[in-house]
Amino acid sequence: MRKRIETARQPEVVRTALRFALIVGPVLVFINHGDAIIAGSMDATAWLKSALTMLVPYAVSTLSSVSAYHSCRNNSDE
Repeated sequence: MRKRIETARQPEVVRTALRFALIVGPVLVFINHGDAIIAGSMDATAWLKSALTMLVPYAVSTLSSVSAYHSCRNNSDE
């Protein structure tokens, strides 16, 4: 588990995850809350949900990168 956390903190993994979060996150927020944003009816709970929605692509990208990295390392050890 420690090695996976170290991998997740690698600058390249973090940069990639941030790029995905900044591209995919707003798309997800607009899909889920676009009508309320346009109408100006977002309350604090909706904004919190929007912020959490931005974390989803970051988490998915990070988990995918860590999994791929360790999968490649395990295959090269064979």
